[in-house]
Amino acid sequence: MYKLVGNRATRAFRPLWMLEELGVPYEHIPAAPRSDEVRAHSPLGKVPVLVDGDHVIGDSMAILTYLADKHGVFTYPAGTVERAKQDAWTFRVLDEVDAILWTAAKHSFVLPEDERVPDVKDSLKAELARNLDRIGGELTSECLMGDDPTVPDFLLAHCLGWARNAKFPDAPDVLVDYVRRLKSRPAFERAAAL
Repeated sequence: MYKLVGNRATRAFRPLWMLEELGVPYEHIPAAPRSDEVRAHSPLGKVPVLVDGDHVIGDSMAILTYLADKHGVFTYPAGTVERAKQDAWTFRVLDEVDAILWTAAKHSFVLPEDERVPDVKDSLKAELARNLDRIGGELTSECLMGDDPTVPDFLLAHCLGWARNAKFPDAPDVLVDYVRRLKSRPAFERAAAL
């Protein structure tokens, strides 16, 4: 049985949602970053951490990719053009959305106060808005790769919620509708309730 360490208010939500989608047994330990529960599995104290038997996997995207590949869902087979396109979406969302939100978070509460530059958030908000406009303009189906979610959808949907909670400007309507569809999935609702 899997063990997922990290509270749902963090990037741990991504694999938590996927585990709910998979319908596999797992134990959830809703621990905060750098807590003793997290450090017992990850010396860095970062969340999420997935424990699968004797193996410990850190980083939400590594966990998502591992679970999708292991269970053969929410992904395309490695070595296919579709997988390359899926990976391109994943890396793009990491670069153009997740990294911006993480930088804003660091300058809000992660870095020591004397290292924070609050004024950087205005430029981050403008950059995220431009990036989301482009992504929204390219969305031509229910999800990024077609009608069914794949790994980058777990990432983008989480980031869109993160942006809203962090008081970033609203996403384009097409992405608001996109995330609304994903949030209506029963597995998303179960993960959000944990």
